[in-house]
Amino acid sequence: MSLTEHKSTVKNQAISAKKAAKTVGLLSAEEKNEALLLIADQLEAEYETILRANEQDLQAGREKGYEAAFMDRLALSKERVYDFAEGLRQVAKLEDPIGHILSSWTLENGLEVKKITVPLGVIGMIYEARPNVTVDATGLALKSGNAIILKGGSSALTSNKSIVEVIHRALHKTKIPANAVQFISSTDREATKELFTLKDYIDVLIPRGGASLINAVVNNATVPVLETGVGNCHLYIDAKADVEKAVNILVNAKTDRPAVCNTVETVIIHEDWFSKNLHILIKLFNKYNIKVHGDDVVVSSIPGAIEAKEDDWANEYLSLEIAVKIVSSVDEAIAHIEKYGTKHSEAIVTEDKETALKFMREVDASSLYHNASTRFTDGGALGFGAEIGISTQKLHARGPMGLQALTTVKHLMSGNGQIR
Repeated sequence: MSLTEHKSTVKNQAISAKKAAKTVGLLSAEEKNEALLLIADQLEAEYETILRANEQDLQAGREKGYEAAFMDRLALSKERVYDFAEGLRQVAKLEDPIGHILSSWTLENGLEVKKITVPLGVIGMIYEARPNVTVDATGLALKSGNAIILKGGSSALTSNKSIVEVIHRALHKTKIPANAVQFISSTDREATKELFTLKDYIDVLIPRGGASLINAVVNNATVPVLETGVGNCHLYIDAKADVEKAVNILVNAKTDRPAVCNTVETVIIHEDWFSKNLHILIKLFNKYNIKVHGDDVVVSSIPGAIEAKEDDWANEYLSLEIAVKIVSSVDEAIAHIEKYGTKHSEAIVTEDKETALKFMREVDASSLYHNASTRFTDGGALGFGAEIGISTQKLHARGPMGLQALTTVKHLMSGNGQIR
């Protein structure tokens, strides 16, 4: 396919999505919810079709030697497809985010003003090897009255195409036009670059994936970007940390699902706690086969630990590897996070309320935890329903982005002939 044909195809998809967005934005909550439920049923009914497509992607991944963490993100099962469907049903149960009156007032001249929520319009979603994003993003976009253009990674191409085809078959039974969900099947980078520049048709781009993908979108797009960030998350174990809490949180935050963005990549430990509980840490790292990158104290204390290079402190491992830093104070821990953190999720374990308050006030991140795991930075876990991503920026939305993040506002003025 030529460059011109790529541009024509992507642009036509964007034009179709914009037209469909007008229809979706005017539907009632009941009509949108009915569509989500029908999509959920269709996904479950056709799970075998989706799994056959997924196996093609997995086989290609095995042949290319993809890492285990990558393959875990790519792999589907009957249970995972059913989880997608259940996620849509949970979104359908959530309050409709459109048409809320956020504020209202009357001017001295009698002009009435209302500020209400409305859809963004057309969302462009660019993501890597996570087929679940295809479903989650579609559900949230439609529920919030938006159309969506999906551009998944080439490694999950067959899976995503199959999922979107199933979604389209369901939408044909609803009042939502199938064109409201567009999928760019081209793997050519020129098609992606074209998507970046269609600001006349696309209202926002949301990248979800690794640092290189996110940076490519942020640095090259002329369409506004809702930036989701890399998760170099830290856990600080304070001198006054309860041992059982600290160990349980560390195990959960590192080993529950190492390949996701809310896993802990660096544990910072107060020197007093470290010296008292070194034997526990050694057993823990051995039990879970965690590869340790550490500073001088760690390397000399933990068998098998290797010296942490500068890149290790900033690395999002997404595997059973961890960086370990020993500090003498909470201030030193905060300074380390300030230098290497990605403003995603940070946690402290301590029984000292003043230290916890200092950490929570001074650390700059979208989500902060005291005596709890960073694994809770998730739309479902925090009660948002499915999420479209976790924003680490500060404008428009921050943290797990659910339905409200996919809306904007409109001001409605009602008068009786007032002029200025």
